Amino acid sequence: MSRVAITGIGIVAPGAVGIEPFRALLDAGTSAIAPVERFDTEGLAAHNAGLVIDFKARDYIPAMKLRRMNTLSRYAVAATRLALDDAGTTLPNDAGVALGTAFGPVQTSVDYMQEYVAKGAALAPPQLFAESVANAPGSHIAIDLDLRGFNVTITQRESSLLAAAMFASGQIVKGTVPSAIIGGVEEVNEMVFSVLDRLGALAHADGVLPEGMRPFDARRNGMSIGEGSAMFIAEGEPSRAPYGWIAGFGIARDTTATISDWGTGDAHVATAMQAAIDDAGISISEIDAVYASANGTKRGDLLEIRAVQRLFGDDVPPVVATKAYFGEYAAGGGLQLAAALLAMRDQKLHASFGFDEPDSHMRFAAVRESRPAKLRNILVNSISAGGGIVCAVIAKERA
Repeated sequence: MSRVAITGIGIVAPGAVGIEPFRALLDAGTSAIAPVERFDTEGLAAHNAGLVIDFKARDYIPAMKLRRMNTLSRYAVAATRLALDDAGTTLPNDAGVALGTAFGPVQTSVDYMQEYVAKGAALAPPQLFAESVANAPGSHIAIDLDLRGFNVTITQRESSLLAAAMFASGQIVKGTVPSAIIGGVEEVNEMVFSVLDRLGALAHADGVLPEGMRPFDARRNGMSIGEGSAMFIAEGEPSRAPYGWIAGFGIARDTTATISDWGTGDAHVATAMQAAIDDAGISISEIDAVYASANGTKRGDLLEIRAVQRLFGDDVPPVVATKAYFGEYAAGGGLQLAAALLAMRDQKLHASFGFDEPDSHMRFAAVRESRPAKLRNILVNSISAGGGIVCAVIAKERA
């Protein structure tokens, strides 16, 4: 495909608000996942998450608008404003908006139903109902900036952000819009946390092993979830030197997956990775690094290990697993893409957090220490429970 520039990044993340604090978090090699204090986790196996703590929405959103937004929308609008500031630009009115979110505003839906049950339909707050839909954050962004282009929200679990990016990039390439806001947004709440815990999806203490998210590690036993927002300014004709270029996408479905777990179809994942590389117009040997989907789940990580080895054989490029810095679902997958774009800008690979003892199936080792690297093309993987697969290639050059 023709390449789309990313000229601005806005971050509201666990442990970091703003792109440079986020870069510093990655460079420091410290995780923002910590014990949950927002709600009671007693009786659950898991107790940690990546939560946004030091964030004041009023620093970015006027009070009158703030009153009409739930937490999810506040994360998204604030990150959008940070992205525009980072890009040093304003968008034309015909720009589009494409967001991804795994769960959307679950907490708002819970709050509305509690009011509905307690007071009845006539007295339940209508504003809560309006904010209970997944596309509320995207709508607020468009209203705030007076954007009249497409406005879509995609929910595809772990792949939500890249699926939204694929749609928006295609529209920019076709000339439907000149530019777009692409982003992801997520909120951690008690209901989602407890359901994932009951399903056994979350990392937990195991004997002498403390609770921790350990992507690709032999001792992994689940993910930690995270929240926040990552927004990107995407332009067909960039107004400034970009962080990098979205060069290609690949999409596939693992038909062996169940509705709530990963399958064994590594050939399907390899097909999506190959399709992204082909779409970028490059060869496999030109991939300089892989920013992995790995989230510490036993089946999900094993699926990606086998797919990477199937595609690259014995010549696997450096593989980086970043999700243990900020948690799975954080920003709908956007923080993973932001990390890859920072690696491209800085020409430096990040250390994989939580990786210590390699899985016995691995014929490669994830990057353990941050180091300089010549990065021309980075493959970004996103593999969802349920079988969805979206992969992307980001490039240093336009062509």
